[in-house]
Amino acid sequence: MVLKIKEIMDMPKEELKNKLNELRKELIKLNAQTATGTAPKSPGQLKQIKKTVARILTVLEMSETQRVSEHAQKPKVFDKKESEK
Repeated sequence: MVLKIKEIMDMPKEELKNKLNELRKELIKLNAQTATGTAPKSPGQLKQIKKTVARILTVLEMSETQRVSEHAQKPKVFDKKESEK
């Protein structure tokens, strides 16, 4: 369930949120297995899921930051008539 950063950046925002929820549920299952002493099928899978979750969160945060900065950089244009009122 490893997603590369390019794949993540190409996904729509809604799909990223769904994938994030899915990965978090999988992470909870694996953590429960580890806590009960059951050996997971693939011990490296836990690390990979954590990294993928971090990548998704990073991309979501980057898109939010870009959206906010684009909004802040737009210059406000006033008509002289409006400013005189």
